[in-house]
Amino acid sequence: MATTFDSLVTLPRQTRATVAAIDWGRLAVPEARRLRELGFDEGVGVEVLHRSRFGSGPIACRIGRMTVALRRTVAAAISVSARH
Repeated sequence: MATTFDSLVTLPRQTRATVAAIDWGRLAVPEARRLRELGFDEGVGVEVLHRSRFGSGPIACRIGRMTVALRRTVAAAISVSARH
C-alpha cells in the first residue's frame, strides 16, 4: 500500500513518489499552464531534491530527467503518494 503525503511540500527529500492529484483550482492560470508544460500530471513520478533552509523558499524537484524549482504555494497544490 502506498503512503500518501498531503503534498509535495511534506514529501521527504530523496523519496520517489507519484503525483496523486493536482488541485488546479488553487493555482493561478499561468502557474497551472507552467506545470502542464513541465509535464506535471497525475501518475507522473516526482522526487524532492532540495528545500530552501528558510521555510518559505522554493523546492527543487525532479520530474523525469528535469530538475525544476517550485514555489511552496504551487508545491502545496500537488498531492503525492510514495512509491514502494
